[in-house]
Amino acid sequence: MRRSPPAPTPPRFAAERQQRIAEALREHGRVEVSQLAAEYGVSEDSVRRDLRQLAARGLVQKTHGGAVALHATLLPTAQRAGVLTGAKRAIARRAARLVEANQTLVVDGGTTTLALVNELKASDAPRPLTIVTHALDVALAVADEPRIRLVLAGGAWLPAPRIFVGEAALATLRAHRADIAFLGACALQPRAGLTAHDPQEAALKRAMIDGAALRVLLTDATKLDVVAPCAVARLDELDRVISDGAPPWLAAATAVETV
Repeated sequence: MRRSPPAPTPPRFAAERQQRIAEALREHGRVEVSQLAAEYGVSEDSVRRDLRQLAARGLVQKTHGGAVALHATLLPTAQRAGVLTGAKRAIARRAARLVEANQTLVVDGGTTTLALVNELKASDAPRPLTIVTHALDVALAVADEPRIRLVLAGGAWLPAPRIFVGEAALATLRAHRADIAFLGACALQPRAGLTAHDPQEAALKRAMIDGAALRVLLTDATKLDVVAPCAVARLDELDRVISDGAPPWLAAATAVETV
């Protein structure tokens, strides 16, 4: 009879705990105080002290009940593509169920919205569709799809998120009305709502929200309980959030689907 490998020994010292926490953040993007306390056999206050020290070193951003890795919200798109890929695919599959033939979709930049577009390339996906986007990777993903009409909102190039911004991109988005806007999240928090790291990116997200009949936010849990500097929208301006996490404050503010 094969024996299961022994469980890892809980760390005895604060430095070792913090190293384990940093490793968990690199792997999962987010940690919870209560879960870490139970796993390491220490008090929640001890875990909070560990997180404060990690935050002081610039490794994490503390949230209510836990912390997120700073890289999860600030990494360039190419590096974020490898973070939480399973959750992003699950979110994308759920979002794809909302799409019907003959719809116009506005699609934001980001790795989760790109996963959605890849789902919409399946042989049994609804057709025809119109996709309006300012995200280069989204445009490239559907450029050769014969029954998808692509509208690219071009403008000034923003390298880290791989999107076009500025007045030309804004004008294109404002000129279109969509059945569904699929938005990506930089950060989502109960009081601050949906926020973004760049003011030009925030303006584009705002235009998508204003021009769509249904506003759907696609986000993994690393973006929850996080605030970025540029305001986009209140939580009640989002019709639906699809995520792998659903804290009570989010479910109280809007419709949430968890994967």
